[in-house]
Amino acid sequence: MKTALIIVDVQNDFCPGGALPVPHGDEVVTSLNKWIEKAERERDYWIVVATRDWHPRETNHFAEFGGRWPVHCVQGTPGARFHPDLQIQQCWDRQHVPCYIVHKGTHKNEDAYSGFFGTNLAELFKSRGVTSVYVGGLATDYCVKATALDAIRLGFKTYLILDACRAVDVHPGDGDKAVEEMINAGVQIIRTDEVLGGKE
Repeated sequence: MKTALIIVDVQNDFCPGGALPVPHGDEVVTSLNKWIEKAERERDYWIVVATRDWHPRETNHFAEFGGRWPVHCVQGTPGARFHPDLQIQQCWDRQHVPCYIVHKGTHKNEDAYSGFFGTNLAELFKSRGVTSVYVGGLATDYCVKATALDAIRLGFKTYLILDACRAVDVHPGDGDKAVEEMINAGVQIIRTDEVLGGKE
């Protein structure tokens, strides 16, 4: 049995200075890097997955084509890249632990908030013997919530790393409501310092 760390959409466009910035979105990187390091130390028991929005330039997800969001995370653009301080590329290069990148929202008619929607993530977990997942990233009230709820629905024991998430809060309190919804669905809430303590 294995555990998966799911890093949700920690991309430049969702961080300060990006096209659709999540307030303080870059602050999740420090905690997530600690979890990547934990996975590498315990490589026999973990896999690491980083999802990213990978939208075509013309998609119903964007406001100019009838959606609700400004243009962001277009395939191959700097805004679609992972935050430069996130250790996902280094994880990939070191090959200490199985590490995967999952693209979502790749078609014009997809919102694809969840990392499981339109991807092979569930099949990947099944093939790797994953039974539990730890979720963090951007944003709490959209893609993180959708991913965690799908993980529960698919039968995975699911943990939300609360300090490794930030909310859009289009309406004040949306992030808190999302956390409550996840708790009600069976997601367990944890914090990095509670689990990892002072480990680096």
